[in-house]
Amino acid sequence: MNIGMYQSAASLSALERWQDSVAQNITSSQVTGFRKRTINFSTQAAGEIQFNPRKTIGHEAGAPMLFPKVNSGINYVSGEAQPTRREFDVAIQGDGFFEMQRADGSHAFSRNGEFRLSAERTLITSSGDQVLSNGGSPITLLPGAGNIVINLDGTVYQGETQLGKLSIQKFADNSQLMSVDNGYFIPPANMDPETVDNPELLQGYLEGSNVTPLREMVDLVLIARAYEANQKMINTLDQQMDKALEALG
Repeated sequence: MNIGMYQSAASLSALERWQDSVAQNITSSQVTGFRKRTINFSTQAAGEIQFNPRKTIGHEAGAPMLFPKVNSGINYVSGEAQPTRREFDVAIQGDGFFEMQRADGSHAFSRNGEFRLSAERTLITSSGDQVLSNGGSPITLLPGAGNIVINLDGTVYQGETQLGKLSIQKFADNSQLMSVDNGYFIPPANMDPETVDNPELLQGYLEGSNVTPLREMVDLVLIARAYEANQKMINTLDQQMDKALEALG
């Protein structure tokens, strides 16, 4: 068995996953609140190569066969706040996520503060999900009661009337959050959210993605070069095997 060929093939598979992640980042670089997808590489042993036939297998007689291992993740560094001057747009400065209630009653969390008004005069997301207050209820606007003002701490006023306070939640370990559709994140069953006591919100702003397109383009070049190198390695090993078979008859 040609171990080098298997290692190069495993490297090609790992590079394809990296390329998929970079492509998603580039595609979503203009999506509000998007979080960069990351790929890290490590190695894992898969048996040994036996060099000395007189030694017992597994007793310091061989070298471990190492294959690449891909670890995917999400970068939660904040993106840049971009002014929109729309009263229903809100950006979070620092930790935390907006809390939403989806159509099935489940709760999800997002950094996307691009809100709008529903036909029932409740604050909703662009996908139609309810934006929740600290009490767990939707924020309902009053007819003809004036403009909306959202304070730094997330308290929502309409004229002189306080309508509630946006629910801003955080988690002990963001790496355990699962990304789902509409740019939402959901925690595992054993992790409860914690309310951010003193959030910092900006009304009339939206948080951009934390993707740097130029960095992603550089990564694409690195991936292409590494892919080509592994392809050449596989071709070289294949040619060597053909020559060995011809020599052996």
